[in-house]
Amino acid sequence: MATNPGYSFEKLKKIIMENETYCQSCGMPLDNPKVHGTEKDGSQSNEYCRYCYQNGTFTKPGMTLKEMSSNIISQMEKMNFDSKTIDLAVSNLPNLKRWRNHVSLKST
Repeated sequence: MATNPGYSFEKLKKIIMENETYCQSCGMPLDNPKVHGTEKDGSQSNEYCRYCYQNGTFTKPGMTLKEMSSNIISQMEKMNFDSKTIDLAVSNLPNLKRWRNHVSLKST
């Protein structure tokens, strides 16, 4: 089973509050060049992770905010995150660039 990579509630809260770099689709911290997605020209994306964005396009372009929320919950549970940290990550999704103009999770 995968383990928590060291992102506690407090660390995730700090990343969000201090506007540190994180994926603008899923919220994953972009603290390692290996997790950055790529642009069409092959350069590193500074906004999206490799799981959400490759070659200048989203890996799942039709994904909804609700589906992303379910995916985040599933992945974070597999990595043994506590529920408080998962709730923080999910609650931040509507603030991310990809989801700002979508229907909020509360109304779905």
